Amino acid sequence: MLIDTHAHINMLTNPDLGIIEARNAGVEEIIIPSACENDFERILELCHKFEKVYALLGVHPEDCEKFSDETAKKIINLAKDKKVVGIGEIGLDYHYTKENKDIQKHCFINQIEIAKMLKLPIVVHDRDAHFDTLEILKSEKAQRVLLHCFSGSVEFMKECVKLGYKIALGGVVTFKNAKVIKEVAYNVDLSDLMLETDCPYLAPHPFRGEENSPKYIGFVAKEIAKIKNIPYDSVVVQTAKNAREFFNLEEE
Repeated sequence: MLIDTHAHINMLTNPDLGIIEARNAGVEEIIIPSACENDFERILELCHKFEKVYALLGVHPEDCEKFSDETAKKIINLAKDKKVVGIGEIGLDYHYTKENKDIQKHCFINQIEIAKMLKLPIVVHDRDAHFDTLEILKSEKAQRVLLHCFSGSVEFMKECVKLGYKIALGGVVTFKNAKVIKEVAYNVDLSDLMLETDCPYLAPHPFRGEENSPKYIGFVAKEIAKIKNIPYDSVVVQTAKNAREFFNLEEE
């Protein structure tokens, strides 16, 4: 019943094997986000090759300078596919550069508008840009929002949840020095939480440094259960329910 809400399967050394191994590890559904326009077709190909594998279409802030009207039209057209369950990953990233803030914001806002038009949820990448990310989400009146690989404080998490946004945690929560994210995991209500791997990045302990894979998502669930002092099954069942409702996943 595990659901990986954010797995860059197309970036794995062997994408097909990654999905097969995930199935064997009890991962029922996987959502593959796009990072750039070149991802779109490859991701949809994988989604149609395997049952219960879904796609997000969007342009990551690191690729925002390549976003164009043609890209927007392509997203709108491809989103007619029933395998597309959201727009993502989109957002802001000021970690490496802040020089193109305006371009990032323009790209982010445009894709929020696309999601609203298509009545699809958005999956948000927010790295070192908490204030601007939240301001845009509020000003654009974004409704169905999942903050992927959440990296903010407990206070920021509470502010986001108050607005109805959902939180996704991944392998970082298993890192020994991830004090703030462990505090977020402890404080966030289970009804507002989803699981992800963000593979091939951020493999959980004890696989840190290796290629991450959806097959490892159970380690994320176990750590959250340990932090919250609740049964593992409670984490699995509720986060899966949250994901199905948020992405409107249907039985195939």
